[in-house]
Amino acid sequence: MKEYKIKLQQKYDAFVVHFSEHMPIAESELHYENSYQLLVAVILSAQCTDKRVNMTTPALFGRFPTPQDMAASTVEEIYTYIKSISYPNNKAKNLLGMAQTLVGDFNGVVPNNLEDLQKLPGVGRKTANVMMAVAFDQPAMPVDTHVFRVSNRIGLTKNSKNVLETEKTLVAHLPKAVISKAHHWLILHGRYVCLARKPKCEDCGIRGICDFYGKTNNTKS
Repeated sequence: MKEYKIKLQQKYDAFVVHFSEHMPIAESELHYENSYQLLVAVILSAQCTDKRVNMTTPALFGRFPTPQDMAASTVEEIYTYIKSISYPNNKAKNLLGMAQTLVGDFNGVVPNNLEDLQKLPGVGRKTANVMMAVAFDQPAMPVDTHVFRVSNRIGLTKNSKNVLETEKTLVAHLPKAVISKAHHWLILHGRYVCLARKPKCEDCGIRGICDFYGKTNNTKS
């Protein structure tokens, strides 16, 4: 057990060294100008591509530049702006509820703590962690499908059975200063290199520490 822990931490250290050198700037690909816009964009991004969200939000933000504007609208009107997004009916309801809660309970200001963020309609732990990491630059680790898949595939969290376990394992082993950036490293690596169906192992700079690559190579040889 002790030997495994040492090897695991060495894997984390190598992961941090590689991405610190090769991806020093790692940011959300969502377009936003303030915490309210980011919150809206993240809610819309659930099971939807960032590219599609970025095509949708300019008109949405133009019509609803503040939480107060959105809170005074209706589900039906919000829907007309986001109908090209996945699950537009539910997301329209969540956006209206989120805006009304922001205005009614938080004076129109997006809260900067995990507990209050999760009181907003449409905001679960992952979305709240995105806000903490991206909007408020806190050491939070949002776990989406990319983070869950890639961290398990590499072997950073190979025994984690769910997203909460994955989050806790990553936070426990990563240096606090890079936790929020590491979330972007894992997402971008999963989006462009470590693809779900056919990972581009030949283009991967961390294949030397990757469990999946090691098992695949052993199987082939």
